[in-house]
Amino acid sequence: QVQLVESGGGLVQAGGSLRLSCTTSGRTFSNYAVAWFRQPPGKEREFVAGFNQSGGSTSYADSVKGRFTISRDNAKNTVYLQMNSLKPEDTAVYYCPTDNNLRLGYSTSSRYYAYWGQGTQVTVSS
Repeated sequence: QVQLVESGGGLVQAGGSLRLSCTTSGRTFSNYAVAWFRQPPGKEREFVAGFNQSGGSTSYADSVKGRFTISRDNAKNTVYLQMNSLKPEDTAVYYCPTDNNLRLGYSTSSRYYAYWGQGTQVTVSS
């Protein structure tokens, strides 16, 4: 059974920073591609960032490019999302899903991920 726990969210002023963490039981992150998604209030889940299993290929949504950085600590089996220069439109619940079929490459579509955590709320005030 794969369990995911996202943490690190909170309330921050525009221009501030947060670092989200994602830990897991039942899965070794270094053996899989990883991704972060978010779901703004009243909207669909959307891709934020991802990198492939080797970590050699990374991509970001245009809306966060240059401000967010995805990373992975294999020793801690933890994935991070460093978020800088936060904007009110970054307000959302953030998730780090995974799927047995996404070992080498990630997907930018949420429908391909079977395992989701409870998410962590990020609220950016103006």
